[in-house]
Amino acid sequence: MSVLPLVFTSGWASGINAYAVVLLLGVFGATGLTDEVPAALQRTDVLVVAGVLFLIEAVADKIPYVDSAWDSVHTVVRPLSGAVVAALLAGESGSLPELAAGAVGGSTALMSHLVKAGTRMAVNTSPEPFSNIAVSTAEDLGVAGIITFAMFHPLAAASIAATLLLLGIVILVFLASRIRRFLRRRAQRREEKRIAEAGGHRPPG
Repeated sequence: MSVLPLVFTSGWASGINAYAVVLLLGVFGATGLTDEVPAALQRTDVLVVAGVLFLIEAVADKIPYVDSAWDSVHTVVRPLSGAVVAALLAGESGSLPELAAGAVGGSTALMSHLVKAGTRMAVNTSPEPFSNIAVSTAEDLGVAGIITFAMFHPLAAASIAATLLLLGIVILVFLASRIRRFLRRRAQRREEKRIAEAGGHRPPG
């Protein structure tokens, strides 16, 4: 059976929470739930590191503005993780060239990451923190649910992931104005901080 559906799904999920994907796949493989998870993801040190980073992200991802800073740092991490996981999955199954799998996993992770980061910018325009917590929790549960579902129904899970990705892109288009407002506020705060550090005086002309 082709591993492509699992590669696509893991890529989509990695763009949202790469550490959760590594942790879940590793646990599923280590417990014998599936034999499609490569040994590299089942190693104890990998699981421990992924678990610690997942806990850190679970907190950072629910704090307004901290979540967007965290997303900025992970613009490289998530697509890279998606590519590596996809290549490992392909290498384990032998049904898809590793380079092609890495390209699919990495590009899908990048797209879902951009949707996630953009959506968070829009959510951060709201003054209360509860929306961040709700969105973050929904993302965590969604990743856990779809990766688990993919272990038993990879094609159906890939279809759901593709639908969610497309829906996310559409929503992001509608939220574009709120995202621009968020970016303007962030630039304004940086300017105010710079002025404060310079002694509270704007430079002449």
